[in-house]
Amino acid sequence: MHRLARLLAPESIAVVGGRPAELAIQQCMALGFEGEIWPVHPTRSEQAGHATVPTVADLPGPPDAALVAVNRHETIQVVAALAAIGAGAAVCYASGFAEVGGAGIGLQADLVAAARSMPVVGPNCYGTVAATVGAALWPDQQGLQRCQRGVALVTQSGNIALNLTMQSRRMPISHVLTVGNQADVGVEECVEALVGDPSVSAIGLHVEALGDVPRFEAACRRASAADVPMVVLKTGSSTLGARIVVSHTSSLVGDATAYRALFQRLGVRQVDSIPELLDTLAVLDRLGGISGRRLVSMSCSGGEASVVADQAESMDLDLPAFDDAHAARIADTLSDLVSVSNPLDYHTFIWGDPERLRTTFTAVMDGPLDAAMLVLDFPSTGLDDSGWWPTLGAFAEASRATGVPGVVVASMAENLPPEVETAADVAGMVAVRGIGEALKALEASAWWGDRRTRPPLLEAEPFDRKDLRTLYEVEARGLLEAAGVPVPRGLVVPVVDAVVASASLTGRVVVKATGMAHKTEAGRVAVDLAGAAEVGVALAGMGLADDAPVLVEEFVDDAVVELLVSVRREPPVGWLLTLGIGGTLVELLGDTTSLLLPVDADEVLAALRGLAGWPLIEGHRGNPPADLDALVATILGIVGIVEVRPDLVELECNPVLARPVGAITVDALAIVVD
Repeated sequence: MHRLARLLAPESIAVVGGRPAELAIQQCMALGFEGEIWPVHPTRSEQAGHATVPTVADLPGPPDAALVAVNRHETIQVVAALAAIGAGAAVCYASGFAEVGGAGIGLQADLVAAARSMPVVGPNCYGTVAATVGAALWPDQQGLQRCQRGVALVTQSGNIALNLTMQSRRMPISHVLTVGNQADVGVEECVEALVGDPSVSAIGLHVEALGDVPRFEAACRRASAADVPMVVLKTGSSTLGARIVVSHTSSLVGDATAYRALFQRLGVRQVDSIPELLDTLAVLDRLGGISGRRLVSMSCSGGEASVVADQAESMDLDLPAFDDAHAARIADTLSDLVSVSNPLDYHTFIWGDPERLRTTFTAVMDGPLDAAMLVLDFPSTGLDDSGWWPTLGAFAEASRATGVPGVVVASMAENLPPEVETAADVAGMVAVRGIGEALKALEASAWWGDRRTRPPLLEAEPFDRKDLRTLYEVEARGLLEAAGVPVPRGLVVPVVDAVVASASLTGRVVVKATGMAHKTEAGRVAVDLAGAAEVGVALAGMGLADDAPVLVEEFVDDAVVELLVSVRREPPVGWLLTLGIGGTLVELLGDTTSLLLPVDADEVLAALRGLAGWPLIEGHRGNPPADLDALVATILGIVGIVEVRPDLVELECNPVLARPVGAITVDALAIVVD
């Protein structure tokens, strides 16, 4: 049994404190909790109709879970007393611990020590609710209803959790867990416990940072194997957001790009807003992972059809054209004035005719499709909606007849009344408030259906930034040469010997200053030099001392495209590989993509294909294509250095030249732990 099992489905609870504890009792009663409720208060005789005891030691037995809603100093004492009698878990409401720094850090350590092996949720958290049994260790109102199975929500923010309980979508919520400072129980352990709970159908997360990525990875793997979708809203990505997070829950925020790559790899769908979190969970909870990306959309308006087409264009969804036979079957059910296409504007010629609507919708959905979307905005309350219900009913019948999952969508949230959401749910469909929201959720469903198991992450050890040392180009290319990664043939010589050294190389040459980054911006690199005279002029223009070392190397003039290839240690997440269009415009273009190690050749190639600059790699406008085998091998060679240099923190190769034959790295910089 997982150590949080008693918390997730308690049969007895204790509440310690005054008004917040009383509110928790009231919430338990409102949810129909049938277990024992034991209030603890030193002076009161009863709370919310339940007899109190003065101390934890006076409880009739060890509670499965307890809400501790007293000040921070008393919290430590109460937790110690609960641990002594064998309580299942303590949920600590008080703030003033590590999130405030100073003495609060020591108090939080004392709290964890007092709990011994008993799980502690918080401190500085809003509580937990288990709607499956009606247990609300929650010092406020909340909007959940009893359910047997549903979506579990885990968040580091109490107020976000409170707001989430008030959502009104037709989506059962089984649990809400707020973890606050995560002094003991963290997001990772919550996910671990929820994945093993049969009452949990999907998991939604609000995460500021993760503390134990290997544990999170293991839990995500179990979730995928159990077909329990996970969706995450990661905050603290901006500079301002990161500052707020640190002051909020004392989390250390990792790199946003690394977290996005982590979630992508582990099959956790990342979203960008709270409504998107809920809509995606609602669709995944109902549909799970659909079998592909082929979508049909139907509406009685060309305007709505255009909105669907425009918004879907930038997503990983396919609105396939109907083949001739399929289009003919659809046309037979419609007026000659209707043009058959996907998205389909079926016009209003069949409006209000249930049989013709059903026939048309069935014909449309009876084909190679993975999901169908009906855009249907209902009239406002008080207006006549009788003409809209036949359309909804026909769509439901067509979905049942064809087996194609159905999604009912209103273009505006206010045009999707609760009774319509209920009807869609009863019919086995899902209703979504917004076209873009529905498309994003369907994209997530297709993504979840296409997930695959990946090798375990390569762990990134933490490091102390004050111990770092930079290896500039000469030393960095030594790392590359040792790993067999191609670099231009070159020599490091004093300025006074550079002209002579250039004559020993083949063809045109490049001269670079050494021991510095951003040489181009500093005017300390000259390329495509032919002969001693040009080399001499270039050196004179750099303004270097005669004994200053310079790198003279052969010039590569057949690049198809310049690329950035970087590997970077990103604790606690892992090792991050970043690929992009490189050279001096790398920051300006911002065309990059990132993966977590380990990676294989297929993953590298897929990442390259995802770049906006991929056409350059393929050979744009008659230019030769890059040697993809050599390019991928070079990237994997750079990645392999991570395994043989445990002191490495970052290795940036920019540019790596993709060539018609071969690939070569012409500049690099590394950072190591000294």
